[in-house]
Amino acid sequence: MTNNDLHPVFDFSEVGKQVLQTEREGLAQLDQYINDDFNRACEKMFKCTGKVIVMGMGKSGHVGRKMAATFASTGTPAFFVHPGEASHGDLGMVSKQDVVILISNSGESHEILALIPVLKRQSITLICLTANPESSMGKAADVHICVSVPQEACPLGLAPTTSTTAVMVMGDALAVALLQARGFTTEDFALSHPGGALGRKLLLRVSDIMHTGSEIPHISRDASLRDALLEITRKNLGMTVICNDLMKIEGIFTDGDLRRIFDMGVNVNEAKITDVMTTGGIRVRPSLLAVDALNIMQERHITCVMVADGDQLLGVLHMHDMLRAGVV
Repeated sequence: MTNNDLHPVFDFSEVGKQVLQTEREGLAQLDQYINDDFNRACEKMFKCTGKVIVMGMGKSGHVGRKMAATFASTGTPAFFVHPGEASHGDLGMVSKQDVVILISNSGESHEILALIPVLKRQSITLICLTANPESSMGKAADVHICVSVPQEACPLGLAPTTSTTAVMVMGDALAVALLQARGFTTEDFALSHPGGALGRKLLLRVSDIMHTGSEIPHISRDASLRDALLEITRKNLGMTVICNDLMKIEGIFTDGDLRRIFDMGVNVNEAKITDVMTTGGIRVRPSLLAVDALNIMQERHITCVMVADGDQLLGVLHMHDMLRAGVV
């Protein structure tokens, strides 16, 4: 039974800091285990023509699920199989082309040991992560990665704390090493994260959200400044493009330009747009990632940009379009 009476001078913060210190010291010990065994494990997973299957019981199982998810999202096809379920049919998910990672701090998990003879019979590569190379799992492994820590953060030395953190970090080290070896890119990453803000930032292109056709604010070079102001108001994008009948860009005029010409004392009713427009103008290609277009707009301190192929106007992109699409 636990005691629910709180000691009047108990310091939660101090205990929390002690836990962090213990786990930091444990992680500092991991460098020695990034060795030839680590390299061999990476090579076997890199050359694997099947999938990486991760197994673990209890807290090791929770860490194993995270490890498999990290592999899968960074270019190494992987999934988690519960050892108990594996003994009752799920082992059929594992093929000879796969690599199996087995996790157990003691290296003596009965549920996992029961599976090893079957896996060995199929000549499946076994990578074991334990704290004891001389354990049953350590001796059975094709590659054993030692993940041993001086002590658990739990004062009783019972609850897996530092040890599970260390295994999770070792899993991250394996995943990132493989990611870099494969030349995994941000676009590759986006393909496995199509949902949410991350996918939108990495997959969405300018062509997906730009204004096209009749939504594009544009006038001819013969137009007056007054015509430009009316077009800016109608299309509500804070700018208009000056182009010919074939939509060839000649210049741009923005509401920022309008503020500047007021300071110059220009007569709005008499001025021609060619007298006040900016020749050329900043433009982006429709195939550009929306997040890259956003970076250009922020660097140039502009809220709208032309989308073009050379001088051919194709559309207009506004900062508000980025906001609506969730890119910002």
